[in-house]
Amino acid sequence: MNNSFVLGKKQKIKALSSVLLPSICISFFLLSFSSSCQLYKLERKLDPVNAEFLSKVRYIITGKERKIFLELPDSEKENFKEEFWKRRDPDPSTEENEFKMEYFNRIERTDELFATEGKPGWLTDRGRIYVLFGPPTDRITYPMGGDPYSRCREIWYYGNFPIVFIDSTCTGSYHLITWDLTSIRSYNLMYMHELSMAQAQAQDTIKGERKFSDFNWRVKKTLVEKERVEGQIEIDVPYANLWFRAAEDKLETVLDIEIELKDFEGNLIWEYEGSYKVETDDEKLKENKRKSYRIEIPFLIEEDVKRLYRGKNLFYALIKNRTGGEEMKKVMEFII
Repeated sequence: MNNSFVLGKKQKIKALSSVLLPSICISFFLLSFSSSCQLYKLERKLDPVNAEFLSKVRYIITGKERKIFLELPDSEKENFKEEFWKRRDPDPSTEENEFKMEYFNRIERTDELFATEGKPGWLTDRGRIYVLFGPPTDRITYPMGGDPYSRCREIWYYGNFPIVFIDSTCTGSYHLITWDLTSIRSYNLMYMHELSMAQAQAQDTIKGERKFSDFNWRVKKTLVEKERVEGQIEIDVPYANLWFRAAEDKLETVLDIEIELKDFEGNLIWEYEGSYKVETDDEKLKENKRKSYRIEIPFLIEEDVKRLYRGKNLFYALIKNRTGGEEMKKVMEFII
C-alpha cells in the first residue's frame, strides 16, 4: 500500500392517455430544454471572474442556486457569492469560514497531485473525489505491468470502501469506475453531511435579501373571551432544511425560536423565546428527509386583549439554526 496521501372509462382513459401523455412529455421536454438553453446562454455571457466562481463551485452549488446566480444582474453577483459561502460556514462566530478554506485547499492540492491529465487537477475524476471526500485512508497504485487485469489503475480506500480509477492506455488519464459512494458517508460524517445539506439547501438571494420559506406554521385559537385569549402555535421545519453538527454517532442542532404578537399599531402584546434541541442520526435523517420537525408553543393573553379587537394583528416568527447561523422569518395576520 502507498500512503503517500491520506479522499414511474378504462379504454377511453387508455386512449386519452395515449394521446395526452406524449403531448405532456413533449411540452415538458420543450420547457426544460428552453430553460436549459437560456441558462447556457447566460453562462456563456459571464465575465471571467464570475465564470471561474461558477466553475470552481460546481461540486457543491445546487441547481436552484446556479439558476439564481446566472439570472442575477452583475451588480448583485458579489452579494450572492458572500451569501453562498455564509450558508456553508460551520461556525459563523469565527472570522474564518472553515468549509470554504477546506474546499479551496483541496482544489489547490488536486492541482498539485493530478497535474498530468492535461487539465486542472480538480476537474479530473480523481480530483473530484478528492475535493468531495478528502484524502483517502489508503492508496494502492498499479503502474504499467503491475496488474495483469487492467494494466494501470489506482484504488483509494475510505475505511474499507474502495474507489477504483482506471487508466486504460497508461497515459496518466484516470477515470472513475466505482459509482455508488454512499457507503463511505460514515467515514467522514460531519463533512459529508454538511456538504449534502449544502447541496439540498438552495436559498434565493436577491438584492441581499433572503426569501424566508423554510418552515410552515399555523396559529390555532382554542379560547377567545373578552379578557382572555388562548391558543397554540404549530411550527413544522422540514428536516431537509436543517443543518446538523456531528456529535459522536449522532447529528444534532439547536433551533432558537422568537415569536412576537403585535397589534395593528405595532404595540407588543405577547412574546416568546425558546430553544429546541434536534437530534437524529444519518439513517434516521434519510428516513425523515420528507418529514418535518414539529414545535408546539401554547400562548395565553390576559393583558391588553381589547387591543386585539381593533384591527389586523401580526404574529412574527424567527427561527435560527445554531449550526450555520441560518435564520428563517415569517409574518402572519392574527384576527380576533
